[in-house]
Amino acid sequence: MVITGQRWANGQYTAGDRQPKLNKHLGENNLLTAPFHLEKLLFTPATPVDQATPVVFAFPNEYTIGITSLGYQIIWAMLAQRADLAVSRLFTDGHEPLPTQIELLGFSMSWELDYANILTQLESLTVPILSSDRGNEHPLVFGGGPVLTANPEPFAAFFDVVLLGDGEVVLEAFIDAYQTVRGSDRATQLRRLAQVPGVYVPALYEPIYDSPTGPIAAIQPVDADIPPVVEKQTYRGNTLSTSSVVTEKAAWENIYMVEVVRSCPEMCRFCLASYLTLPFRTAPVAGALMPAVEKGLAVTNRLGLLGASVTQHPEFDELLDYLNQPRFDDMRLSIASVRTNTVNQKLTETLTRHGTKSITIAIESGAERVRQIVNKKLATEEIVAAAVNAKAGGLSALKLYGMAGIPGELPEDLDTTADLMLQLKKAAPGLRLTLGCSTFVPKAHTPFQWYGVNPQADKRLKRLQKRLRPNGIDFRPESYNWSIIQAMISRGDRRLTPLLLQAREFGDSLGSYKRAFKALKGELPPLDFYVHAHWEREQPLPWEHLQGPLPKATLLKHLDSATTHFAPDPPTPVLAAGHP
Repeated sequence: MVITGQRWANGQYTAGDRQPKLNKHLGENNLLTAPFHLEKLLFTPATPVDQATPVVFAFPNEYTIGITSLGYQIIWAMLAQRADLAVSRLFTDGHEPLPTQIELLGFSMSWELDYANILTQLESLTVPILSSDRGNEHPLVFGGGPVLTANPEPFAAFFDVVLLGDGEVVLEAFIDAYQTVRGSDRATQLRRLAQVPGVYVPALYEPIYDSPTGPIAAIQPVDADIPPVVEKQTYRGNTLSTSSVVTEKAAWENIYMVEVVRSCPEMCRFCLASYLTLPFRTAPVAGALMPAVEKGLAVTNRLGLLGASVTQHPEFDELLDYLNQPRFDDMRLSIASVRTNTVNQKLTETLTRHGTKSITIAIESGAERVRQIVNKKLATEEIVAAAVNAKAGGLSALKLYGMAGIPGELPEDLDTTADLMLQLKKAAPGLRLTLGCSTFVPKAHTPFQWYGVNPQADKRLKRLQKRLRPNGIDFRPESYNWSIIQAMISRGDRRLTPLLLQAREFGDSLGSYKRAFKALKGELPPLDFYVHAHWEREQPLPWEHLQGPLPKATLLKHLDSATTHFAPDPPTPVLAAGHP
């Protein structure tokens, strides 16, 4: 159950392909009447009261992608169940009927490069792109999702408000606070909202730089009335999310999604899905998952179990027994993520029985030393056993996820990965093997946030390709060049705003970003600073004023634990001399 490039699936995605752009002229001919008509709602929207606040909730991509995002579904349902709101949805290929005067305009952002679609959607609604250009007559523009929770700074100028963390906690508090200042001027509204835990108002914080091209020196609130640190909000309950709508127009047709776990106990050192969403939470099988499945299968026969590490649910075996009841024989089952050492014959036979022909496991590297670096607690024997069990259980294909350019990785480690794939082919003959391989990209709030992208990663991807494709292994590398742009944004600060705008004007292509850096030379650090440089541990980070689940000191301890597995004379995370 994977959208292109996806590494984890809590209703989020990271698309690997460029997406079509929005029709800038929203009109009646662009209404999505047919797709909305086909929706089966699993909640009851409230009837808006008189003078209800008009809200547009947008997804910066096509309907088929947005409606498949469990995160988008849940936030939309939360908004639509409030009688004090009148909610319309907006996608890049259409919309519901829109209010004449929008008060709140929200975006769910799951992929960095969707920012260009957000800007186009703002233009389509005649809302100024920059928050500093908006007046009392314009809506408050808010955003949430994993990209903005991790590091909103490159996009800070586009949003009036950013919601950090789980929607179950921060959304209701944000709306409640807004209603208390609904009739006030914009400045009063923003100052009130900034007092709500998890609500970040970028305009009320000021970054200070050592120089226009140097690192950040500090990030400070504009005055003492503004909290110096905004803390991500975490939902700590064990009743997790389920689909609020089922439709044949979703990317996964007619799928009903159930969030089995949230976060991941493995805590791989690069993994945003784990570190940003801590702690690991599980929904009780009898008390939550079984009733959720019953509700969904009343309207569809396709079930998707979501979470960053679904099979590590402590009662997962009991859940399989429940799903294997004869009354569910016609159900089609998909599982978003499978921990490698949990791939046993019972699991694979269950999946085969319910229409799944392949599973995906993440191994990161064939070299055990590299897996120790990233804290992937996985032995080679367990990877081989997973392939054997997949074949024995009736599956026809196994996809593995790997990575190139991991900090501490040596070129020969890629040969070990190729050797492992050939070993799997021999151990499970007839099983179709695919290796999807990405480039390591540093992410905020993870231990590897101080490391840059390895400039040799592209060559290492090609090294794998040369070994694997002639031997019948389907090798699918993700674009190294787009990984560079993703890294730039994921480690970026507010100085990237004019660059993002310029790149968009230049055509939003790979070359447009390099062209924009050249045009803005001297006004911001060069590309290497954001992408390839190893940053000093002591320097303030662009997201220093935004507190994730773990403090900086703990992340550094985890980083130190990773570096104990480096080969002799490893790279040290310090900024290159003469930076940038």
